[in-house]
Amino acid sequence: MAETLVLIPGLACTSRLYEAQIAALSGERTMVVADHARDDSIHGIAARLLRDAPERFSLAGLSMGGYVALEVMRQAPGRVERLALLDTSARPDTPEASRDRERLIALAEAGRLKDITSSLWPRLVHPDHQSDLALREIVDGMMRDTGAEAYVRQQRAIMGRADSRPLLPGIEIPTLVLAGEGDLITPPEIAREMAEMIEWASLVIIPESGHLSSLEQPERVTQALRLWLERR
Repeated sequence: MAETLVLIPGLACTSRLYEAQIAALSGERTMVVADHARDDSIHGIAARLLRDAPERFSLAGLSMGGYVALEVMRQAPGRVERLALLDTSARPDTPEASRDRERLIALAEAGRLKDITSSLWPRLVHPDHQSDLALREIVDGMMRDTGAEAYVRQQRAIMGRADSRPLLPGIEIPTLVLAGEGDLITPPEIAREMAEMIEWASLVIIPESGHLSSLEQPERVTQALRLWLERR
């Protein structure tokens, strides 16, 4: 049976976040995209993933997906063969971040999803990609496909996430920690913090990329994932 790689999207993202990686790696293993839109807690999302996943699998998550991946490691570490944490953080939400999430939740509940992506766009992608209309349409489309109700659930889940830093020293599987060099949401120093706390971690900083590295630099992210998957 082919090895399974479970991919967890980020906030207001769908499988399109990993479109290039799925196309490149699907011939080598079974690719599964986790459902992260139906539960309002990171614990619940991780529990659903574990119910749906095979007994053993590799796991990768970007941003919110990384929060869920770390919760999976908390709930069932023995089932994960290798771990990839992309443009994410092990830290809990700050009061300032939670207040901003409440503002975005209010916009979603008012039906103003496009205003959300407009306000976040300058922080989501590298300055070199700010004028990339095709990339912007992907981000807008993923938000539309997520919808307001699921977006609110995801934000509530993120706000209530645990501090996963105490978990990191106990992770003893091949781990990739990756961040865009221009990521303003979970910057490279956050990635370095995690990599330094995980014994078997490799750190990759992707140039000319912001927070959405799998979309902004798909070939570089795919290469990093392929090397991680081949690591023994």
